[in-house]
Amino acid sequence: MSGPQRIFLAATGQNRGKTTVSLGLAAGILRGGHRLGFLKPVGQRYLVIDGTRADEDAVLMKEVFDLPDALNDMSPVTLPRHFTTDFVMGRVTDDLASAVLEADRAVARDKDVVLIEGTGHAGVGAVIGLSNAAVAAMLDAPVLIVSEGGVGRPIDEIVLNHALFERHGVRVAGALVNKVNVDANPDLPEVLRQGLAQHGIELIGCIPFSELLANPSLELIVTHLKGELLAGDATPGAVIGGVAIGAMRADHAVPYLRDRTLIITPGDRDDLIEVALEAFQSGRERGHPLVTGVVLTGGFRPPDGLLQQLRSAGLFTYVVDTDTYRTAENVHDILVKTHPTDTDKIATIIDLVGGALSPEGLLARL
Repeated sequence: MSGPQRIFLAATGQNRGKTTVSLGLAAGILRGGHRLGFLKPVGQRYLVIDGTRADEDAVLMKEVFDLPDALNDMSPVTLPRHFTTDFVMGRVTDDLASAVLEADRAVARDKDVVLIEGTGHAGVGAVIGLSNAAVAAMLDAPVLIVSEGGVGRPIDEIVLNHALFERHGVRVAGALVNKVNVDANPDLPEVLRQGLAQHGIELIGCIPFSELLANPSLELIVTHLKGELLAGDATPGAVIGGVAIGAMRADHAVPYLRDRTLIITPGDRDDLIEVALEAFQSGRERGHPLVTGVVLTGGFRPPDGLLQQLRSAGLFTYVVDTDTYRTAENVHDILVKTHPTDTDKIATIIDLVGGALSPEGLLARL
């Protein structure tokens, strides 16, 4: 396919950091003076903007970088509920492949580089005839595979995905491993490099682990958990440092409080709520917040006097109807996504990806 250079970002699974890499790579490409187009051929999580259904990553990239293309070109195929069933049963008659090709032509017009972001692993989308491998082949786009830290798992996953891309005749430009804790294991990048080289795959770089990127913000807690905000604010930039389950005596819970802990506890445990409040206030005075918020479970609200203290202090306090175990699971399962308003997070992403990956060096490989 003629025209601009194309790079297809694939991942070995969900939450591997594909959107993180998209943001960092796009920033570097634009910084190099290249005209950039962004394409998300198949979107599973979408928003409706001015009547147009568009993948949330396409919305993110358009807003963050003020990209000129229309959202329906940047995100040509989205999958509403029951879409895959309807497709399999023959109730979808749209030519999805043609829609992707037309969108690519529109986005590529007058561009130097088109960044294409896949969805999940190489086989995702096969049910509608648009697997990542098939789309990358259709668009004649070399692939960068994104995985995450570890040794065995990332190598296994990258090799598996590489095989499917290879089967479709797609060239894999290399692999990028995200969330690598180089402080704890400084030799890991070299281990990964040699491990992948044994399978003919080049390690392009490693992105260091960042707690800011790994953990959700208070805003996402409110967005994803059904409940009521009793005190404080659901601040987008207030990132949770860790989670503590309040199922023990209050004095025993104190050692478990770390930097910016979110405490999940039954709403009738006044003793634990008081500990959280005290830790929040003392930490704020020292400029080192031990507690960033409290999620109260079981639908129990604190007594009026204690609630007033929470409101006066401004401690994020959110009550949900689910039990503590289910609530903790829900918090853990929150899909941490980056939003256009997460300016600190985006700045960190651009810095980390820029340090791990040279956009010019990657483009020279294509």
